[in-house]
Amino acid sequence: MTQTPQSRSTTEPSPTAVRRVALASLVGTTIEWYDFFIYASAAGLVFSQLFFTALDPSTALLASFATIGVSFIARPLGGIVAGHLGDRLGRKGMLVATLLIMGLSTVGVGLLPTYAAIGVAAPILLLVLRLLQGLSAGGEWGGAALMAVEHAPPGRRGFFGTYPQVGVPIGLILANLVFLLVSTSTSREQFLAWGWRIPFLLSIVLVFVGLFVRARVDESPVFTQLREQRARRSAPMLAVLRDQPRALLVAIGLFIANNMIGYLLIAFITSYGTRVLGLPSSTMLAVGIAGAVVWGVAIVWSGSWSDRVGRRRVYLVGTILLLVWSFPFFLLLDTASLPWMVLAVAVLGVGLGLTYGPQAAAYAELFPAPVRYSGASFAYAVGAVLGGGFAPLVAQALIGATGTSLSVSVYMVVVCLITLAAVLALREGAAAEREAFVVGSP
Repeated sequence: MTQTPQSRSTTEPSPTAVRRVALASLVGTTIEWYDFFIYASAAGLVFSQLFFTALDPSTALLASFATIGVSFIARPLGGIVAGHLGDRLGRKGMLVATLLIMGLSTVGVGLLPTYAAIGVAAPILLLVLRLLQGLSAGGEWGGAALMAVEHAPPGRRGFFGTYPQVGVPIGLILANLVFLLVSTSTSREQFLAWGWRIPFLLSIVLVFVGLFVRARVDESPVFTQLREQRARRSAPMLAVLRDQPRALLVAIGLFIANNMIGYLLIAFITSYGTRVLGLPSSTMLAVGIAGAVVWGVAIVWSGSWSDRVGRRRVYLVGTILLLVWSFPFFLLLDTASLPWMVLAVAVLGVGLGLTYGPQAAAYAELFPAPVRYSGASFAYAVGAVLGGGFAPLVAQALIGATGTSLSVSVYMVVVCLITLAAVLALREGAAAEREAFVVGSP
């Protein structure tokens, strides 16, 4: 059932409210993913030498990458809890709660003693804090995405849905920039002793900024209408599993390739470039920044493009690009030549943007409003587990077993084929039907 003009006028957000929500989505997700990504960067650069010193270097690096993947186990639980509360109590409160959990756990990592100081308790505590980050990440995206999409003007939901999406590459850029500044301003010994902690401790400042911005936004007009009509579900996640299994599977599949390949850019290539190609960490961090810039631009453009041509077509172009670029990506990376490496990550960034920009709008259109937070959050979290959760660990293991980076390219092709099947299964109506589905009540 679509909204009548009368019912819609009571909840129509003002242009000021729309801009405020868009800014809050962008700032909040940038901070969330800055926190998440500095951990991924540190896992590739220093954690194996600080928290897993009882292991040989290769096993220590695998263990370090494994802590990235373990956090993804907590993401579905975070999606279920935040989704339930977001569908029952509102989107806004979850945005504040998840940002606070992420910020406190990140600062905790920055204060954590190493293995040399407290022994085996150090990696255990590191794992606990990473699991808390996973809980936060599992619940945060759904709230930020839906707040942006459900406040957006008609015909602009794809574009406004890019605000939380573009926070991911911006968070990556900030994380790499901070690590780059710290690593180039300290000696290797200073960086291992205390320099690596600075990016984590800086998070407390960013969290206060994010909480201030998010506390000032209005609740989603769609949720406000659901509350007024008493249309909320008592068990939204159960309703998704019972009534929306096809939409859930499609949504999960849409994210697998993007997240897996994204985590190669985020967490793997820095370690690969320094340990295998013998390049300075500053060079690889700069390459990662270049890829993230292109990724961010492609996100904004693709979201706007999806408003004109539909989400499915944009997803299709992006997925095919990622698939065909899987082998050239590592072939160019292995040249260890800066221009070729930048080209490798730039084209990869375009594919990542095309498969990430339309995601907030696509997920909102897949699930009815009363269960939308639960469905979107759970699908996003499970897609991340199956895609990026253990991607750096698998990539490292593949190279160790085969001796060639092309084995990782095969891995990329396989996940792209999974996502391609989901894209082909994505049903999309006319633009008017998509609008009605997004803003309609059950």
